[in-house]
Amino acid sequence: MLKRLNPKTVCPPFSKYSQIVEAAPGMRWVHIAGQVGVAPDGTLAASPEGQIEQAWKNVIALIEAAGMTLQDVVKITTFLTGAQHLPALRQVRDRMLGGAEP
Repeated sequence: MLKRLNPKTVCPPFSKYSQIVEAAPGMRWVHIAGQVGVAPDGTLAASPEGQIEQAWKNVIALIEAAGMTLQDVVKITTFLTGAQHLPALRQVRDRMLGGAEP
């Protein structure tokens, strides 16, 4: 089981995530390669929001292919092409995570 912490001794997270995630000994780990906003049919959404959502759909599909759920996610690293996309990223990410706090 994963243990998630946001201690009061540091600044609280600015979005939905855990500052510490501790995994119990012997847990299974998977690593997922970086994903972009390209759909399985090769199409690319026109908007940044659409691309962010598709990238998340891809990540979720990979997590599920490994027999896991979003509650099993420990860490996410995100790269954006511009800081102006950060509000959209946070909004889409929080919606796609459905309450999970990696």
